[in-house]
Amino acid sequence: MSEQNWKLETKAVQAGWTPKNGEPRVLPIYQSTTFKYDDAQHVADLFDLKTDGFFYTRLANPTVDAFEKKIAALEGGVSAVAVCSGQAANAMAVMNVCPAGGHVLASSALYGGTVTLFTTTLKRMGVEVSMVPYNASADEIVAAARPNTRALFAETLTNPSVNVLNFEQYAIAAKRLGVPFIVDNTFPTPILCRPFEFGADIVTHSTTKFFDGHAQAVGGVIVEKGGFDWKNGKFPEFTEPDLSYHGLIFTEAFPQNPFSVKLRVQWVRDLGIPQMPFNAYLTNLGMETLHLRMERHSQNALALARHLEKHPKIAWVNYPFLESSPDYGLAKKYLSGGSGVLCFGAAGGREASMKVIDSLKLAAIVVHVADVRTSVLHPASMTHRQLTDEQLKAAGVLPELIRVSAGIENIDDIIADFEQALAQI
Repeated sequence: MSEQNWKLETKAVQAGWTPKNGEPRVLPIYQSTTFKYDDAQHVADLFDLKTDGFFYTRLANPTVDAFEKKIAALEGGVSAVAVCSGQAANAMAVMNVCPAGGHVLASSALYGGTVTLFTTTLKRMGVEVSMVPYNASADEIVAAARPNTRALFAETLTNPSVNVLNFEQYAIAAKRLGVPFIVDNTFPTPILCRPFEFGADIVTHSTTKFFDGHAQAVGGVIVEKGGFDWKNGKFPEFTEPDLSYHGLIFTEAFPQNPFSVKLRVQWVRDLGIPQMPFNAYLTNLGMETLHLRMERHSQNALALARHLEKHPKIAWVNYPFLESSPDYGLAKKYLSGGSGVLCFGAAGGREASMKVIDSLKLAAIVVHVADVRTSVLHPASMTHRQLTDEQLKAAGVLPELIRVSAGIENIDDIIADFEQALAQI
């Protein structure tokens, strides 16, 4: 049986690294910046992109390469490029297709740092981003487009409001506009959702989250599905000669994965944002149990959400697989599990919610999400602090909203911790 035919669980454990006779069974750390070659011509061919290989870790490294191959296999893409953070992944996914003077459409329900990136930093670089509702129809999305629109961006599960993306409407809109549909799939991971199966063209991840799973390694990755029509007239950077590579044309030299190659040899090369070998090694270790952890994260989050939903001191709870969730139908359509993140608001508003998270003992207040330990955060005063009230509302971030990242501890202990905290209000 070939690797392509393996189930997701097997790919999580074994994809990416295939040792030859006598080589290490487990992916090793190639903790080297440089690689030796016997003749100058070989290195020249590497620089001219005429042959594959490793010559400097800023562009590629054997450990990182195996890590990229595993994620591409899990998502069902043709290739992946690992970078230094999830924030870098989203920035590079957009900038690789949208130069200065371009325009991007994005869902308004995004992680606060992504909103700031899109509305402030990219604007300074000459890229305009317009926000559309996360549940917008294809017609509404298309109506917000401009002649220079280059991409459509959204999150599978919104952070922190955990709403479910209507893939069908966004995919229809992207196809009508002739632009790539970019999806941040961090919260579900490919274990619970594979966006390429629902119309996405590019998938991004913060590998810092569930992929790593242990809050030890920062990283990001961009995955290319393959098959997008870069020759439709909107993307001359892919179809015209690149002077930095002696006139190479990406769609002709690399017809299977022009997006990934361009991303690596232009943006990663020139900005110097690769993922480091040690971080790729740590994250790969985490990914070997990804399928097991995502099942437990989802079970615990659903159990906690159901418990909180019945609690008299809770005003509201949102989790995709609660029958009361407005996105329950979408969750059943696109997800095989709800992931480990839920949100709720305490009765009594913001002050009561703050009292709850201050009273938790097992669950920690951390500026992180999606690892094995249960944690909480108050987005309005923390991760989304830079947003205006209007932006907070558009992102679904209510003043009392608490984001919970359910870990893989015993669910009875998690529930008991929230019970004692709620008793304080």
